[in-house]
Amino acid sequence: MSKYETVIGLEVHAELSTETKIFCGCSTKFGEEPNSNVCPICLGMPGTLPVLNKRALELAMKAGLALNCEIADYSKFDRKNYFYPDLPKAYQISQFDLPICKDGYLDITVNGEQKRVRINRIHMEEDAGKLVHSGGEGSLVDINRAGVPLIEIVTEPDISSPEEAKAYLEALKAILQYTDVSDCKMEEGSLRCDANVSIREKGSTEFGTKTEVKNMNSFRAVERALKFEVERQIDEVEAGESIVQETRRWDEGRGITVSMRSKEEAHDYRYFPDPDLVPLAVTEEHVEKVRSEIPELPNEKKQRFMDEFQLSEYDASVITGDKSLAEFFDKCVESYNEPKKVANWVMGEVSRVLNEDQLDIEETNIDSDKMVELLKLENEGTISSKIAKEVFDDMYLTGKSPKAIVEEKGLVQISDTSELEGIIDEVISENPGAVEDYHSGKKKAMGFLVGQIMKKTKGKANPQKVNELLQVKL
Repeated sequence: MSKYETVIGLEVHAELSTETKIFCGCSTKFGEEPNSNVCPICLGMPGTLPVLNKRALELAMKAGLALNCEIADYSKFDRKNYFYPDLPKAYQISQFDLPICKDGYLDITVNGEQKRVRINRIHMEEDAGKLVHSGGEGSLVDINRAGVPLIEIVTEPDISSPEEAKAYLEALKAILQYTDVSDCKMEEGSLRCDANVSIREKGSTEFGTKTEVKNMNSFRAVERALKFEVERQIDEVEAGESIVQETRRWDEGRGITVSMRSKEEAHDYRYFPDPDLVPLAVTEEHVEKVRSEIPELPNEKKQRFMDEFQLSEYDASVITGDKSLAEFFDKCVESYNEPKKVANWVMGEVSRVLNEDQLDIEETNIDSDKMVELLKLENEGTISSKIAKEVFDDMYLTGKSPKAIVEEKGLVQISDTSELEGIIDEVISENPGAVEDYHSGKKKAMGFLVGQIMKKTKGKANPQKVNELLQVKL
């Protein structure tokens, strides 16, 4: 057992789900032509004045309330001064000493144990643009993202392992999605995470020298990067070296963190209040209005699924971990009151295709009506469970209804006794060795014969009837 303990604090940037930018009316739509969603304000032209997007403020407040934060009745915007090619103004509008939210927490569960991660603050800011590097031929600048509203959620250093960090991020993502604060699409940059990592001897109250790890574009990458960085720091200390305070980049291909720049001297961003934006005075009435918009959150939904549908804690956790999947499950159970069966399909075939194609369920051809139709066809005995999976795959690819697929492909289950008896007789006569094995006590031979019958009927035979009839014949 290691004599060291890990100390991790996370900084998560989430793009807010507004239609327009935080200080101007430009669209926030992802994937548009470079530099098409821009105007004099987000380009930082002299003489322009920013105006706060009220919806961005309300989404930041909603995130704070869902994460048990205090909402500040007085906060302000500041200028964070630094030069970078994708920051046209040479300063970023952010919040420094008076953020909109503070002193919150998020409870997580790891290995069956609950832990509380304190949230230091949530502040609003504008995003910077994006540099597109073109292989040694220079870099191009796309300003479309500049001015997109962000919140930065900063934890206290309460996280003690890479596994806890992953659990925190998964829980945080679910809350931001459930509240419609952010779509959290990491592949589009809607959710980004930086981690501050240090180690110290167990029992010590002093923090070790921390490094900041960037460029982690998935929860799996976060867990892998932190594991590597913790081991690297332990190796350095054990070898008698000192940890250098620096920013490191996660190299996914090589599975290592790489030094980017030293942070021995903290950046002096020369913060000062933005003179173009008035301070924010939030009333209690406004806070309560935003609070009333918060829907059933993941932990509440998980408890309801356990109480109302008798799902196990594991099943309920998996399903409620994704907002769209939980809504899909809810809609299916409304029309088909067999929650455990629906849960098995959601966690099985549905999750399989979503994970393979990296899609959310609303981006696919599957909807609750089609899913319920498929489950009813299987329940009524029209199709076997094996055929149901084939129909599901076809439904996922084509968007056709299960009934249409079953009719087109002639997949109706064979339950007619005389038809099945004829097929069973054929299989018995074709496999005398297996029949002899069965009679000599080798019960596995039964399974082989059933398999041959299913093969002959292309999976359409009713398995229960096949077993009953074959038993009699043998």
